[in-house]
Amino acid sequence: MPDQTMTDGVDKHRRYRMNQKAKGRRLLRMWVPDTRTPEFIAEAERQALLSRDAADEDEVMAFIEAVTDYGEE
Repeated sequence: MPDQTMTDGVDKHRRYRMNQKAKGRRLLRMWVPDTRTPEFIAEAERQALLSRDAADEDEVMAFIEAVTDYGEE
């Protein structure tokens, strides 16, 4: 006999996906870098140091601020 909790969970998940699809949404899965690894942290720090000393840092930061959407604050 199948485990009822497994069946209920699958049905619940299927209903959730169908509801999201009905709202015009689609499922998107992607792999992203693990920001907790020492390698990622070291590379982020390296790049931050490079950009900190860049001649056009103020211009770049102004651009990032201009195009960033922080939502309703």
